[in-house]
Amino acid sequence: MLEPPLLAELDAVTHPLLGSPALIHVLHPAPLVLQRLVLLSGRGEAGAQRAERYLQNSGADWTIVRCAFFNQNFDENFVDSVRHGVVGMPAGDTAEPFVDADDIADVVVAALTDDRHIGELYELTGPRLLTIAEAAKELSVAIGREVRYVPLTAEQFGAELGAHGIPEADATHLAELLSEVLDGRSSHLGDGVQRALGRPARDFADYARDTAATGAWNPEAVAA
Repeated sequence: MLEPPLLAELDAVTHPLLGSPALIHVLHPAPLVLQRLVLLSGRGEAGAQRAERYLQNSGADWTIVRCAFFNQNFDENFVDSVRHGVVGMPAGDTAEPFVDADDIADVVVAALTDDRHIGELYELTGPRLLTIAEAAKELSVAIGREVRYVPLTAEQFGAELGAHGIPEADATHLAELLSEVLDGRSSHLGDGVQRALGRPARDFADYARDTAATGAWNPEAVAA
């Protein structure tokens, strides 16, 4: 049996903040109270695109930060999977330009503090495309032991979640969402980090090496 992702964290990061009805109401058509807004958005996701349009029509000074799949999902949502050496996802052999959360944070800070970023839409990715299998090999090198990728269908992934006690509705939603996000729509590089910060994006291998050094993926960290 595969180790499941951490449901609470995964569910939180897969819903764009401004996609919630309450916050959309704050922006439109309510009177403007916020002058500068930065949206953390997803690539090619319908809900994220709706949030982007609301923001662009809000009257605020806006910046959109449209991101690929985070490197840090491997030491947060899928941390136990990596610790056990088997990562199962409904991603097939799709290549993803994994982006580092530190790069995202740097771009957001720049967008909030420098007027040059007002009205900009930044596509944030890493510097290269990797399949989940290739990412697993990078993790193996960094950790010093094998991490395997097991491709799953959405139904299999949902069943694995259900086997670990996750409610069926939540399991189905997350399986479908992850299948959608990793269906190849993001299999191209963006130049947002370079445009916003004037430096290259962080590579997945550097992320894997630095995270491995913290002990985050040590087997003894697995809960009994």
